[in-house]
Amino acid sequence: MTRHAMLLSVFLALLLCAANAVHAQDPAAKPPLEITADRALEWHRKDQRFIARDNAIAKQGDTAVAAATLTADYREEKGKGFDISRITADGNVVISARDSHAYGAHAIYDLQTGLATMTGESLKMVSPDQTVTARESFEYNVTAGRLTAKGNASVTRKNDRGEINTLEADTITALLQDTPEGKRTLQSLEADGHVVITTPTEIVTGSHGLYQAGSNTAELTGGVTIKRGPNILQGERATVDLNANNSQMFGSGGETGRVRGVFYPESESNKP
Repeated sequence: MTRHAMLLSVFLALLLCAANAVHAQDPAAKPPLEITADRALEWHRKDQRFIARDNAIAKQGDTAVAAATLTADYREEKGKGFDISRITADGNVVISARDSHAYGAHAIYDLQTGLATMTGESLKMVSPDQTVTARESFEYNVTAGRLTAKGNASVTRKNDRGEINTLEADTITALLQDTPEGKRTLQSLEADGHVVITTPTEIVTGSHGLYQAGSNTAELTGGVTIKRGPNILQGERATVDLNANNSQMFGSGGETGRVRGVFYPESESNKP
C-alpha cells in the first residue's frame, strides 16, 4: 500500500467512525458521508478542512458529488466527531441524486440545507424525462428536489409521439418528485422572462409560463403570441396541450384585452 493510499484509508476511517457514532446516537440523523479520491486526501487541521484530489467523490445516502478536487469544511466538537457542513467542488463537477445528474465546472454544496449552487460553462442536468441547460447558474436543492436554472435556461422534453418540445426563459424552476420505485421525475416547470415554447408546429411566447408534467400542458401569460407558420394569434393568456398539439388563446377582457388573429391563405410560399 502506498503512503497516499495509507493516509487516505486512515482519514476515511476517521470520517466514517465519527459519522457512524453520531448516527448511532440519533437514528434519525443523516447517513454518514464518505469521501474517496485517487491521489490524496489532505487534512488541514488549523483550517478545519479536508481536500480530496483527483477523481474525488463525496457520497451521502443516494446523493454524490464528484469533481477533480473536493474541499470539505468541517466543525469539530469534542466527543461528537466531525460535522462537515459544506463541500466545494472544482473541475468536471457532477452531482447525482438517484437518476438525475447535474454537470458544471464549480459547485458549492451545503449539506445542512441540501442546496448545491453550480456555475461555469456548459451547465446541464440530465434525467430520464428531460435535459436542462443554463448559462449563468444552477441552484439545485437535492433534498427538496428543486432546480432553478438561470440565464438562457432551456428544458428539452419529448411528447408521447417522441417529438421534441423545448421551453426557454431567463429563469426556469423545476420541481422534481420521488416515485415509489425510487426514481426522481419532473412534477412542474415555472418559467420567467422571455418565455418561448417550441413544438413541432408552433412557437408560443410570453412573459411567464407554468408547465405541468402530469397533463403535459403549459399555460403562458403576459403578451402571449402563438405562431404557426405565417399565422399569428395574440392575447394575454394561452394554454398549450403538448400531447394533442392544440392551443387556446384568451384575452384579458375589455376592448383592450381582445384576442387578435392574423391568418394567411394557404399557398406554396407560406405553408407551415
